[in-house]
Amino acid sequence: MRTKSFLVLGALASAAVLGMGSWISDTQADTRSKEKAPQYTVDPFWPKPLPDRWVTGEVAGTCVDSNDHVFIVTRGFQTGGLISPETVVAHASPPVIEFDKAGNVVRAWGDTSLNTVPQGTLGPGTNKVLPNSIHGCYVDYQDNVWIGGNADGVVQKWNHSGTTMLLQIGVKGVCDAVGGVCGSPGDLNSSTTLLNEPADIAVDPRNGDVYIADGYGNHRVVVFDRNGHYLRQWGSAGSGPGQFSVGGGGHPHCVVLGNDDLVYACDRAQDRIQVFDKQGNLKRIIPVVPGTGVPGLGTAGSAWDLDFSPDNKQKIMYEADGGNEVMWIFDKAAGSIIGGFGRPGHMAGDFTFLHTVVLDSKGNLYTGETIGGRRIQRFVRSDNGRDD
Repeated sequence: MRTKSFLVLGALASAAVLGMGSWISDTQADTRSKEKAPQYTVDPFWPKPLPDRWVTGEVAGTCVDSNDHVFIVTRGFQTGGLISPETVVAHASPPVIEFDKAGNVVRAWGDTSLNTVPQGTLGPGTNKVLPNSIHGCYVDYQDNVWIGGNADGVVQKWNHSGTTMLLQIGVKGVCDAVGGVCGSPGDLNSSTTLLNEPADIAVDPRNGDVYIADGYGNHRVVVFDRNGHYLRQWGSAGSGPGQFSVGGGGHPHCVVLGNDDLVYACDRAQDRIQVFDKQGNLKRIIPVVPGTGVPGLGTAGSAWDLDFSPDNKQKIMYEADGGNEVMWIFDKAAGSIIGGFGRPGHMAGDFTFLHTVVLDSKGNLYTGETIGGRRIQRFVRSDNGRDD
């Protein structure tokens, strides 16, 4: 198995060239950085074969619990689709799958009986419990599993085994939009009780506050307390500092809390990570690959999802770039690219619609792919290095 390890120059002047597919050798990596890019090897045998001829839908979220068990949330189960043409012999997998460290399925769950969910959580005309078009996955400090939906108006909190919904923010099938219709043109960006096609979730372990990237319909980061009561929000549609892209879907596309008490939000189509304090004050902007999110090029930008190395200072930032199909490696403090790997394709180590990234406690990296990819891949730290 070949190891793909393409290191690239982190200078912004070179970013547009890289976005067009011109790779730069590892000898030309950003020499200004104090950090050395970790090396990774794809594990083509992880996960193990799924049981009962399961085929996943689009892997729209990846997250890791305290035992380094990896969860994926997949979409397409609502209609039984997204597994064609295998449907003659295959079975659609449950929407939520938990893997152990070795890649074995520990449990799988999804769409619990309607009788088990709290009264008032389902909107009119809905017949499914999990969010429509699942998007985003997060395991909190208590090992509860959070799931959003980018064609719905809810974020849900489930217990670890998926047997009980513990909390729902928003109303299923109802969005913060004109007439409450999810997917309707325009956004209100204002409700203190409703969401509009949320993309991602993060929970503050210090106080349980819930940060939501309310980004497919609205253009904001919105914060609720541990009981689902509105606290604050920031962001609007636009190209200025602190704003999120008007078009393209998924702005913000991710929200991640760092150990530095800052909030990192992906402005996907504008090719940048915007960094705020927890009150919404903009602290810095980290460009990814400027020029990727140009309308008409068929991509949705370069800033899709991110996670940090497991050292206390989180010196390394990993950024999933589905526009260029590359996993970028950043020196977080410098805000510069020091390495990267991947290319478009379907072979092990390639990416097709690279969507999410998460790391376990050992620094191993897991990626989820959606349209055309529909898989999770594991990349093992191969340089025996430490970031702390």
